Amino acid sequence: MALPPNDKLPPNRRFNRQSDRRPSQQRAEHSPSKKTGGNPLIKALLIICMLFAVVFTLLMGYAFLIAKPNLPKISALVDYNPKSPLRIYTADKVLIGEFGEERRKVIPLSEIPISMRNAVLAIEDDRFYSHGGVDYVGILRAALTNLRGNLSQGASTITMQVARNFFLSNEKTFSRKIYEVLLSWEIESQLSKDKILEIYMNQIFLGQRAYGFSSAAQIYFGKDIKDISIAEAAMLAGLPKAPSAYNPVSNFRRAKIRQEYILQRMRDLSYITPEQYQNAMAEELHIRGLGNEFSTRADFPAEMVRQLLFTQYGEAIYSQGIDVYTTILKADQDAAYRAVRRGIFDYDLRHAYRGPEGFIDLPEDSVKRQRAIDEALLAYPQLDDLQSGVVLNVKPKEMQVMIATGDLITLKGEGMKLANASLTDSTQPKKRLRPGAIVRLLSDGGVWKLAQLPQVEAAFVSMNADTGAILSLVGGFDFRRNQFNH
Repeated sequence: MALPPNDKLPPNRRFNRQSDRRPSQQRAEHSPSKKTGGNPLIKALLIICMLFAVVFTLLMGYAFLIAKPNLPKISALVDYNPKSPLRIYTADKVLIGEFGEERRKVIPLSEIPISMRNAVLAIEDDRFYSHGGVDYVGILRAALTNLRGNLSQGASTITMQVARNFFLSNEKTFSRKIYEVLLSWEIESQLSKDKILEIYMNQIFLGQRAYGFSSAAQIYFGKDIKDISIAEAAMLAGLPKAPSAYNPVSNFRRAKIRQEYILQRMRDLSYITPEQYQNAMAEELHIRGLGNEFSTRADFPAEMVRQLLFTQYGEAIYSQGIDVYTTILKADQDAAYRAVRRGIFDYDLRHAYRGPEGFIDLPEDSVKRQRAIDEALLAYPQLDDLQSGVVLNVKPKEMQVMIATGDLITLKGEGMKLANASLTDSTQPKKRLRPGAIVRLLSDGGVWKLAQLPQVEAAFVSMNADTGAILSLVGGFDFRRNQFNH
């Protein structure tokens, strides 16, 4: 029977029809409408990922389509044969002279002490033997360190440094970095780890015209590399980052700070024991530098040999690795050198003090004062046993002088004998000893004495009467001051 059109369904029937709908439909009706674009954070992340993907694709395309086909050949590394200087020796094979644009002595890795190798690895690339040329862990560590606001930290491996030093410039661009990475992979594929480390330790510039650690050991410490200590190895290992900034000759305090950090790294990496670390930290370092690197001073005979060879062979002598052996004997030359200098000192100290070599202003600010002292001592370098220093304080019977190592020397008693006439108020200003005066000191039997640069010269020659061979030759007080061969 059909219902009348105006009749309505009973309430319970209307309820039942609504209840027949699915729960999902009810939730859809009552839930707030969602935007079609989705969550803004997710959208941003997707855009960033897409940008990274595009940049990565472009970089890879540049690397493999443009950079890789234009990579230089690494034959210079496979057949490593760098310039070597002219070297001059005594008859008993002691080095007395070295001449060349690049002071380098190439030696195999097996002849480099393990302490020297470990010092370099500790500061430059402690994961060298575990990565493939590019240290991704090191890159991440450096990035995190830099983001935390600490000191800027790089992530160049030893292999990358070799690639840069041989084939690339030092400009900081993305293209150069891509070439550096590709070259590092190529080097790692063709050379063993030991060979790469050997090339690095013979090629790297270390200041004072020294290339490679063997040459640096000779120039900075006057030693063969096999004889250097752990403390000395750590000092040399600090040079590759900035040879001028960490040069122990001109910036000893800064070089010492870096050396101590390298020793800590060596200890933390178990390259040295805690006892070795303590001994190395306490070791006193004796820095020589360019011009003081040879244990036997024979500048005049070495120069005579250089002039003779240059006359005959020209510029080629400075890069062909020529070794020349003279008739000079080490013991005879050492005795002659000491005798000449001692005789000149004794003569000069019997005469009046001629006054300081110069004067500087000492600022009140401690940092500026130290910088002024360092610059002054660099301008007046040490001449073997004749040390230079800056007067900091003067009393009637005592004087304090700072030398290049940062040590404060106190002169008194016999050490002040030469200065007695220069301490009175009546002394001429240019001769008066006062704070800021640049003076010379001489260690005599462990006692520091005020000294001065001699104004007289002397010479000495000894010969074998039977053969005419020259056994020793000293042409003057100091070759660095006056090269005229008297």
